[in-house]
Amino acid sequence: MNISVIGTGYVGLVVGACLAETGNNVCCADIDQRKVDRLKKNDIPIYEPGLGTLVERNQKEERLTFTTDLEAAIASAEVIFIAVGTPPGEDGSADLQYVLQVADLIGRHMTREIVVVTKSTVPVGSAEKVGKAVSKEAKFPFHLCSNPEFLKEGAAVEDFMRPDRVVLGVNSAHARKVMTELYAPFVRTGKPILLMDIASAEMTKYAANGMLATRISFMNEIANLCDKLGANVDFVRKGIGSDSRIGQSFLFPGPGYGGSCFPKDVKALVKIGQECGVELDVLAAVESANNRQKNVLLGKVRHALGSSLEGRRVAVWGLAFKAGTDDMREAPSLTLIEGLLGDGASICAHDPAAMEHTRSLLGNRIDYAETNYEALAGADALVVVTDWNEYRHPDFERVKRTLNQPVVVDGRNLYDVEKMRELGVRYHSIGRPSA
Repeated sequence: MNISVIGTGYVGLVVGACLAETGNNVCCADIDQRKVDRLKKNDIPIYEPGLGTLVERNQKEERLTFTTDLEAAIASAEVIFIAVGTPPGEDGSADLQYVLQVADLIGRHMTREIVVVTKSTVPVGSAEKVGKAVSKEAKFPFHLCSNPEFLKEGAAVEDFMRPDRVVLGVNSAHARKVMTELYAPFVRTGKPILLMDIASAEMTKYAANGMLATRISFMNEIANLCDKLGANVDFVRKGIGSDSRIGQSFLFPGPGYGGSCFPKDVKALVKIGQECGVELDVLAAVESANNRQKNVLLGKVRHALGSSLEGRRVAVWGLAFKAGTDDMREAPSLTLIEGLLGDGASICAHDPAAMEHTRSLLGNRIDYAETNYEALAGADALVVVTDWNEYRHPDFERVKRTLNQPVVVDGRNLYDVEKMRELGVRYHSIGRPSA
């Protein structure tokens, strides 16, 4: 099948590479010449495990191409995925200007009957607006599909190739036939393709992210309460997660969620509710709770080192909002770093993937270490912000020797409290007893 993907950001690039991997001819188009030139050289602009291998293999086998010629990409396609950004406005609503610009181009340059797929995260009713924009100059029949993505950064390739489910909102039998055929190779193990109306598909994306964000913020608040009451959130998490109605996923406390999806989608869903006259009080509280949670680690550092951090040095392990990605959007590390700098502390940070992105945001306001142990030199405390695998089992004797004093603030509850006590580490985590 001839497929074009408009937009080579995180979603578009994963979609294009994975669809090419199953034998389709995929053209990924973007107006950013520099990005396209990099991709042609197999230089992947984002950190996503496995993605570079797919791009290189499918370019070599001529199933995957990159171009800045959007008109040609549209003209050659049977299915067109719109995967451009929908940045949040000041009021939290999703900005559809780029989506509608692409829709207008599709109407002017399509050369056959096509299926137009909205892959960008868009509010309910967006596909209808896309359809109106395409129809202004369309000379051929077209069909609409809403196909929301459920990709976890750090595991996006695996999520696309082996999805829990594929959600397809379609407005015609033709779109249903084409899209189920396109996704059939990805659901051979029996995972469902869920066919529904377009509005329901658009709503499903927001509802899923809203639910996951709610679980995170709920568990963070329970952890904060455990801190005050002397309970251990590890036991609480296992106790409630063993209930089949609840389950274990997304119940690990931490420094707050970040990234490109949860913060943006929760804001957008609250805004959608307001526009419809429906107050989404739970989600509004989720957003407020997450904003507070991002300051929890700063409070723990202040508690561990004393009320004044003037002249203190802090080592930070982990900058990306989660392990497996270099994404710094809404990263809790940024809130911590700004707070520490505001208190007069200096910082040396390490991250396996996000150093370049952090430099572009913070410049020389902090120091950067080549290794996680190098970040400890001369530091009065270590703060673990992101749960990268290489931070899970460090050489604690080396950590103690290198730090000025054995103080560890663990924002991901990676380490065992009793072990830290035995090692003589002054240890603080989230929702568990201190050592």
